[in-house]
Amino acid sequence: MAEPRDWLMTDAAESIAPLTAPLPRTRDLTTSFLFSSTLLSTIHLNKLVHLILSALVYEPNQLFCRAMLYLHNPKTRTLQGMLGICRDDARSLRVVDMSPDNLLTGHWDLDDLAMERQRQAEFCSMVRASRINLEEDCPIVSRAVRERLPCRISHRDCLDCRGCGFVRRFEMSTFAIAPLVTRDRLVGIIVVDNCHGELAIEDDQLRLLQLFANQSSMALENSQLYRNLEQTHAELRDARQRLVHGAHLAALGEMVASLSHELKTPLVTIGGFAARLGKILEAETPQRQYLDTIISETQRLEHLLGDILAYSRKPTICYSCFDLREVVKESVDDYAIVFEEQGITCDLQLPKARWPVLGDAHQLKQVFINLLVNAQEAMPHGGVLRMSLSRGDTEKPSAVIVLRDSGGGIPEGSLTSIFTPFFTTKQRGTGLGLPIVNRIIQNHGGVITACNYQGGAEFRIVLPLAESSDEPG
Repeated sequence: MAEPRDWLMTDAAESIAPLTAPLPRTRDLTTSFLFSSTLLSTIHLNKLVHLILSALVYEPNQLFCRAMLYLHNPKTRTLQGMLGICRDDARSLRVVDMSPDNLLTGHWDLDDLAMERQRQAEFCSMVRASRINLEEDCPIVSRAVRERLPCRISHRDCLDCRGCGFVRRFEMSTFAIAPLVTRDRLVGIIVVDNCHGELAIEDDQLRLLQLFANQSSMALENSQLYRNLEQTHAELRDARQRLVHGAHLAALGEMVASLSHELKTPLVTIGGFAARLGKILEAETPQRQYLDTIISETQRLEHLLGDILAYSRKPTICYSCFDLREVVKESVDDYAIVFEEQGITCDLQLPKARWPVLGDAHQLKQVFINLLVNAQEAMPHGGVLRMSLSRGDTEKPSAVIVLRDSGGGIPEGSLTSIFTPFFTTKQRGTGLGLPIVNRIIQNHGGVITACNYQGGAEFRIVLPLAESSDEPG
């Protein structure tokens, strides 16, 4: 273990004097044992740092008045304040499981309430709000980190420093820094001082600080590794649960698809015979009203079963290169009469260039028809529908299709669920239209998103263009 050093910096030069090593005292041995056993008493990182700093400022240990922990962020090369504890905040530290006949037993402990009070203390808030940039701020802290050695610094060494103002911020006199290092990797630093009465930091205190820092480094790293292991285990457990849930859903989907296929045939028969009876029965009779209900409900069930079969069926794409512009135009033309009858003005903006897409034109037309139907149903009393085709702002060539209506928009609470199977905001909807649309777009390597825009709903589709063809103008 390398010897800690004093840094007595002057205008002319700096001197580094190694500490002598007197025989350890019984109190120091007891304190060291309690500290070691305390580090082994918990694996939880939060409690560990509270116990480490509390032990350093615990009054019976006669070490320091204040202790601060800064953890290292290697990406930003900064030390971020995590915890600060004063001597008064460590009064709740207690020794547990100690035998009266053997001083080398037991360990320190803190309850949750005491740790919460430490976190809420004003000094801790000051520490957590502070940060040290190792590239630009305090040169003394940077040197301690670079040389990986504890050091004792006088406030006189920092009077002319225009860096972080570390001493002025915490009104320190003499203080010490102990780097936390494991396998040549910097974990952080511990800063201690004796602010009460400007007491000096003695050699034996600095030696104990070095010993505590070495043990704390290993304990903190083990705690972080344990936390990472727990997190990885939780992720694996969640992934396993998702796989099991997915297998159950797949089995359920096969059963539903089979059942839907079996139910569709008798429903078609019922609907056919009901339609024939409708030609015989006179209108405005109770029997005709009952029959109309049977016909409408049969048609609704047929539509629902058709959507279920379409969603559960394994998707197949007949790949061919086609003009996306023509597919969009055909979809709008097919619905032009319906829009006109319902008082919906359609503003279609299509460039004249060719937009080549590799995929299934029939499936993409189904996507646009589905979105147009949704827009029509959202504007039962008329409105404005805007649909445009433009180039995407992506690295690879892509097309963006935007469809906006003035139908009042989608409820905010439903925006994140509209592509979920069987979720619908309609009274008689199946909840499978938009999930089918989403799956078709994904199968074509695209993305569809939805949001509210100026009193209506906006659907935005991004599809990759065929790279072998010329880019549209």
